[in-house]
Amino acid sequence: MNAPVVWLIAAGTIAAILIRPRNWPEGVWACLGALLLVVTGLLPLDLAITAVGKGTDVYLFLTGMMLLSELARREGVFDWLASLAVKASRGSASRLFGLIYLVGIAVTVFLSNDATAVVLTPAVYAAVQRAKTKALPYLLICAFIANAASFVLPISNPANLVVYGRNLPPLLIWLKTFLLPSVCSIAATYAMLRWLLRGDLEGRVADDAAPVLLSSGGRFAAWSIAIAGAILIAASAVGADLGLPTCLAALLGVLVATRARGRLIAQIVSGVSWSVLPLVAGLFILVEALNHAGALDTVTDALRWCAGLANVSGALAASFGIAGLSNVMNNLPAGLLAGGALQQAQSMPADIMPAHIMPAHIRDAVLIGVDLGPNLSVTGSLATVLWLIALRREGENTNAWQFLRIGAIVMPPALLLTILATALLAR
Repeated sequence: MNAPVVWLIAAGTIAAILIRPRNWPEGVWACLGALLLVVTGLLPLDLAITAVGKGTDVYLFLTGMMLLSELARREGVFDWLASLAVKASRGSASRLFGLIYLVGIAVTVFLSNDATAVVLTPAVYAAVQRAKTKALPYLLICAFIANAASFVLPISNPANLVVYGRNLPPLLIWLKTFLLPSVCSIAATYAMLRWLLRGDLEGRVADDAAPVLLSSGGRFAAWSIAIAGAILIAASAVGADLGLPTCLAALLGVLVATRARGRLIAQIVSGVSWSVLPLVAGLFILVEALNHAGALDTVTDALRWCAGLANVSGALAASFGIAGLSNVMNNLPAGLLAGGALQQAQSMPADIMPAHIMPAHIRDAVLIGVDLGPNLSVTGSLATVLWLIALRREGENTNAWQFLRIGAIVMPPALLLTILATALLAR
């Protein structure tokens, strides 16, 4: 395999996904890059098909989450939550910031970070318009909490499924490992954002607008989402794959909330951003080609080096290293590479790689780096890219440099505190 050409195609594909030339959907560019790898013979067709098949659980998970998110959006659940936050703020800009942050946590934890970026962002924009205040400080919440709270539960981020693959821990073990680090991540991100934006959060906001009322369809949608969340938590508790339960729970929720009316179901289905699925499939093929070009061995060697350091030093090196990689190439392909490296290490014979060479705290640090690390730049995660697109649709403008200036202050201390908490639990 011609490794430099593979890396060149991969870099060009990722750049096209992030820049979106001609405003074509991200999935188009991912598929074009994958197709180029196959037609040039750089990746055999059978390996490409196998790579696509590896993402089945992720496709099902994303399908379910997108259906639930679109159901909630169409029935006004997010607008209702944002309206409650404005009313509960009692005219305080600072209190409104905190309340929207809490809503962002809830949406991220139970509906995934992509839902926060895609669906909550327009609802928050509508809410701050009602509050007659500057929008960007509140919209930034949607971007940062989408990553900061994305490892509270396995279902909070599709990247969690990518990193762990079929070795996803049961819920209780997951919570034992990640609950305290998640609290640190969420609290540190809030503190840094609140401090940075303090000048925009002084004074009063309007809270006299009529509240948004939740329709009967909205109540059905809210209950459907709650039931779906309970099903997902139960599946996670027993260590089952999350893709199929997520998809089935979403289908059930849509049927219940729409009373199985074909026209309403069609509206929900048509509102889903289906281009995300070919995007993910294309990235699986891209990463498979990179693996065969030596990237898998490179990442594995880097993680083995981290594992040879003291616990705290190794965890910090692994998390900040994978965070940097995520911001360069986006966290989904970075997570795929890191997940493949971890799985390769676990499958090696004991005489080649003893169990202690890849300890649990390195694996946990990698996941946190993949999830929280993208808060550095607007290109770091798929959720942040989707947030930026949603922002532009609302007529709000921010650029990569402005986001980087904020992310460079918010992300490093949050990641540092979170990893220290992880290392403390590992002792």
